[in-house]
This record gives sequence, C-alpha cells and structure tokens, in this order.
Amino acid sequence: MRYESESDGGPGGDGLVVPMAWLYAEYIADELLRTGDLMPPTSFEFKAGRDALALTIFLSDAGDELSGIRVVSQLETWLSLTAYDQPWQSWVRDRFAERFDADATARRPSPDLQLADAAWRWLEETELLAPDLDAVPVPDEEDGPQVWTPAWQLGLPLGHLAISLF
Repeated sequence: MRYESESDGGPGGDGLVVPMAWLYAEYIADELLRTGDLMPPTSFEFKAGRDALALTIFLSDAGDELSGIRVVSQLETWLSLTAYDQPWQSWVRDRFAERFDADATARRPSPDLQLADAAWRWLEETELLAPDLDAVPVPDEEDGPQVWTPAWQLGLPLGHLAISLF
C-alpha cells in the first residue's frame, strides 16, 4: 500500500494528493529526536536533525510503503546510513537521481519527492554556527571557536545519535 492519499476530484482526476510518505518519515524522525531529548524542538539544529533523518527514512524506503511495524526493523539500516564513516551526502544525491528518474515517467510530480527535495535544498544551502571541533581551544573563550557549517553536517550526527538512544 502506497502512503499517498489521493482524491480523484471528479472525472479529470486532478484532486489533492497528500504526501503521506514524506509526512510519515518526518513524523518518525521528529519522534526519534524528541525521544532523545538532544536539542530544543524549536532550534535550527533540531530542524537539521529532523530533515536529515527524514531524508534517510524516506529515501531508504524504495516503495513509499513504510509501515509502523517495519520502523523498528529499519533502525539498524538508518543507523548504518547515518554513521560517521558513510558517504551520506552522495547516497542522498544518488537516491534522488533514481527517484527523479522514476518520477519523470509519472503523470504528475510526486508531492513526497518535492517536499523531500525542499528539505535537502535547505540542508545543503543553510549554514549554522557550530563549535569548530578541529580548532585548538583558547583558554579564555567560553564557548570556544565556532565555524559556519552546512546544516546537514550538524543534523546527520544528531539524527544518528537519536537513533542510537532510541
């Protein structure tokens, strides 16, 4: 069963399409992060973690058929995809390329894919101020040196940690 709700809107079939696969992935990511209690839900860091985790969940599900029962069995997959030594950014790009190719043959663009793409653009284009882990700490600085970092580079480890704590 595909998680895309569609109202046919009459004979033309141009009704409302609800992006259930993306919304469900976002919900799961949100719940994992809230359970971990790692960041305030109103912070940009939380949004980065939720979007990175939602992308991982959405793109790892080939048929947009995520079910509540399968969520627990997918945790190990998501954990391995978000691990530090994995090429997550290139994996996301490859999965998007596959999805966009498949979407090109559809009669109309997938709203799930459009929302996922918007989240990916935000993660790539937004930079957040974060501690510079490679810098030598200065004793008098309270927070230490900081650097502007792409949002996905902050969100991905946050999502990984949330899965680990679940």
